[in-house]
Amino acid sequence: MTVKRIDINTSVLANNETWAKKNARRLEDNGVYAVNLMSSPGSGKTTILQHSFQYLVPALNVGVIVGDIATTEDAERMQGKGVPVVQINTHGACHLDARMISGVLDAFDLENIDLLIIENVGNLVCPADFVFGEHLRAAVLSTTEGNDKVRKYPDMFRKADAVLINKMDLLPYVDFDMETLRRDVKGVGSRAEIFEMAARNGEGVESWCRWLIEKVRG
Repeated sequence: MTVKRIDINTSVLANNETWAKKNARRLEDNGVYAVNLMSSPGSGKTTILQHSFQYLVPALNVGVIVGDIATTEDAERMQGKGVPVVQINTHGACHLDARMISGVLDAFDLENIDLLIIENVGNLVCPADFVFGEHLRAAVLSTTEGNDKVRKYPDMFRKADAVLINKMDLLPYVDFDMETLRRDVKGVGSRAEIFEMAARNGEGVESWCRWLIEKVRG
């Protein structure tokens, strides 16, 4: 009897890639630039977005997709910012995927969206492997997470176009070294732009936004 081996992971990723290509075509057809924002839980993605709107919204029409395992708390925090927000609850899945994104694109008036930011589920592992058809990937790392994360989760940072170092205001109180961070990012083969910020008070967020606006405008 011959045993047939099926690589489930390869099959899942191939299916995701098919959906990602569909998303990419739809986004391109509508002139939408998409960003995949990734990090571990509690790094400050939502806070960064809240402070980013004051720089992004005057320049661009922005839409946001928020991914969480449960609750709508992060999406609710963005209400009243003049930005359409759609929540995806994965109900246990540790990441968003391209099919999930495809399922909510109809909730946006894509012809009037310049920038679509997708806040992924907090996780440094799975999101790195699942593309959506996005144009740019940004990884957030907070100083409170320590200096080992880039080395332990290299795919996340290798595949990122930007690395946002958050909670810089806590740097004097935690064991985190920026020189080590920069060396590690280069060490995993990443050419990502690195931005330092303290999103709680908005420091450093403008530089990231100005850079992103330039990317969107091409």
